[in-house]
Amino acid sequence: MKFHHLHLKARDPEQTADWYGRAFGFTITEKIRRPAGDLFIACKTADGTTVVISGEKTGETLAPGSASTRFGLEHFAVASDDFDRDLAHLKSLGAAVLDAPVTTPTGIRFAFVQGPDDVRIELMYFPKA
Repeated sequence: MKFHHLHLKARDPEQTADWYGRAFGFTITEKIRRPAGDLFIACKTADGTTVVISGEKTGETLAPGSASTRFGLEHFAVASDDFDRDLAHLKSLGAAVLDAPVTTPTGIRFAFVQGPDDVRIELMYFPKA
């Protein structure tokens, strides 16, 4: 088996795909309105991972998201070469900082931010050895 994709549900899939494009360089590879009524947008990350963003299907009501720690898929992480610059960039796009930046004794830095639709995102920096 191999990893195939990550799927995010969004109140406004186009706006959310645009945010991820500005935040992380996602590129849209497909945008269709499916027979179930939802807008389906497939994106690629800079390293080739597929991320799907879609809205509610016709007649569907989704439960609210949560950027809190929880069971199940708790967050996804992105690696940064310039932690302070990238954290400032995410904040400028409206991402709320959920947990203040932490620096470990080995120099690894991380912080959690809240993306669109209450998605919890970890920004990480790994010092070069």
